Amino acid sequence: MPLVDPTSDLRLLLVSRHPLIVVRVDDEVRFLGVLRRAATDAGMQLWTWSAARGLASDGLPPQPSTADITQALSFADGLTDPSVFVFLDVEAALADPKVVRRLKEFALAEPVGQTIVLTSPDLTMPAELDGVALPWTLEPPDVREVAVLVRHVTDELIERGLAITLDDGALAALTEAVRGISLPEAERLILREAMAEGGLDREDVADIREAKAELLADDGVLELVPTDARGLAAVGGMEALKDWLRVRGRGFEPEARAFGLDAPRGVLLTGVPGCGKSLVAKTLARAWGLPLVLLDPGAIYGSFVGESEARMRRALRTVEAMAPVVLWVDEIEKGFAASQRSGDGGTSMRVLGSFLRWLQERPDGVFLVATCNDIGALPPELLRRGRFDETFFVDLPDADERSEILALQLRERGRHASAFDVDELAARTEGFSGAELEGVVVAALYRAFADNAELTTGRIEAEVLATTPLSRSRADEIAEMRAWADGRAVFAGAAPPRRDPDP
Repeated sequence: MPLVDPTSDLRLLLVSRHPLIVVRVDDEVRFLGVLRRAATDAGMQLWTWSAARGLASDGLPPQPSTADITQALSFADGLTDPSVFVFLDVEAALADPKVVRRLKEFALAEPVGQTIVLTSPDLTMPAELDGVALPWTLEPPDVREVAVLVRHVTDELIERGLAITLDDGALAALTEAVRGISLPEAERLILREAMAEGGLDREDVADIREAKAELLADDGVLELVPTDARGLAAVGGMEALKDWLRVRGRGFEPEARAFGLDAPRGVLLTGVPGCGKSLVAKTLARAWGLPLVLLDPGAIYGSFVGESEARMRRALRTVEAMAPVVLWVDEIEKGFAASQRSGDGGTSMRVLGSFLRWLQERPDGVFLVATCNDIGALPPELLRRGRFDETFFVDLPDADERSEILALQLRERGRHASAFDVDELAARTEGFSGAELEGVVVAALYRAFADNAELTTGRIEAEVLATTPLSRSRADEIAEMRAWADGRAVFAGAAPPRRDPDP
C-alpha cells in the first residue's frame, strides 16, 4: 500500500475550501508542522489559538482579548485573506452552545477561503456539527519518519558513551517496534530502555515493543498480559498445533515478504475446557517475541448511543498501532453471543460488524488468537472461511500427552519427574484435562505439606481417585464438540502425516 503524505492530503482539503475540519491530535508538535507546511503550500496564513495566549500567527504578536474563544472567532470573521485558524485543545470550549452555534454558522456560510481546524487529544464532536465538520486523521508517523528518529536517537546515545550494538537488522526491528505511536513517545521509550540497560542491543527491542503495548493498552478494553517465559515448551501435547505455530511464526520475519509470504493472521482454538487453549496464547507470544494483548469484548459495551461502536473502533486502532502483536480474545463466544439477540437496539450487531470488517481488512502484524469453549454460541459469521488461517480443536490429552503434562507440572514445582511413575499416573488419568492433571498434582502437594511428608506417586494417585473429570460429568457435551470438529477443524494433538518434499 502506498504511503500517504499527510501534508499533501491536508493541503487538498484547504484548497478545496472545507470550512471546518476536526482532528484528534496526540502529537501536537508534529501536527502543527504538517498543518504549517500544508497552509504554506496552499498560500494561506496560519493562525494558532490556545486558551492560554489567544490567537497568534508567525511573526505577529498574540491578538489582544482573543484568549476568549468567542472573541477569537469574531477576529476570524473579520479577516478576508485566505487563512487557517487552528484551535488547540478545544474540547472544553465546545461545551458552550454559543461556541458550537458560531462554528456551525461559520461552516454553513458562503465560502470565503478560510478554514477552522479544531483539535484535541480526545475530541467528542457535538451532534450539532455532525455533517458540517469534516473529521481528518493524522496517521501515525510512517516508517521513513520513524527510521530517521531511531537513527538520530541512537547516534545521540553513542555520543553520550552508551553501548549501542545494533546492526542494520536490529535497527530495522527497533523501527518497527516503536511504530504506531507519536515520535516523542517513541523517543522516550528508546531513551528509557537505553538508560535502564546502559545501552541497547537486539534483546532490548522486545522490551521496547512490550513497553509500547503497555503504553497503548488503556481504558479497560485492552490489557497487556504477561507471557510465559518458557514459550511453547510449557504446553504439553498439541504437537500438530505447536508445529503449525512454529512454521507460521516465521512469517513475521522480514525475509518472508521477499519470499512471497503474507504475515500470518490468526487462529481459532476451540475444544474441551481446561485443555490449554489460553496457555497456548500466553506461550505463543513469548515464542514469537511479541507482546500479548487481551481484548475484552464485554468491556466494550457502554450505555450511551454510539459509545460501544466507538470503543471497538478505538481499541482496534490501538491494536494496529501495537503491531507486531498477538491479540488474544478469550472465550470469544461470550463477548459476541449477544449479537444474536435483538434487545439492545442493534448495538451488538454493529459492534460485531465492526469486528468482522476489521478481521477481513486488518493490516499485517496483528495475529489473532481466539479461544472458544462453546462453538455453538459463536455467531456463524465468525466461522466463515478467511476470518482465521486455521481452526484447531483441542481435545482431551491422550496417554503420551498426559505423561508430558504431568512431567511438566512436577518440574514446575521443583520435582524430578523421574522420581515418579508418570506412565502409571497417565494410565490412571484417562479422560482428565490438562487443568485437572494440574489440579491433582497441586492437591497432592497440599496434602503432603500438611502431613509434613514428601510428594509421592501414591499421594497423586489418591487425588486422582477423588476427582471426577469433566469427561465423565459432561460426556455428552464433549461428544457433541468432537462431532462438530470432525471435518471442520484440525485436531491439535494429532500430528499430521509428513511427506518428504519433491527433490
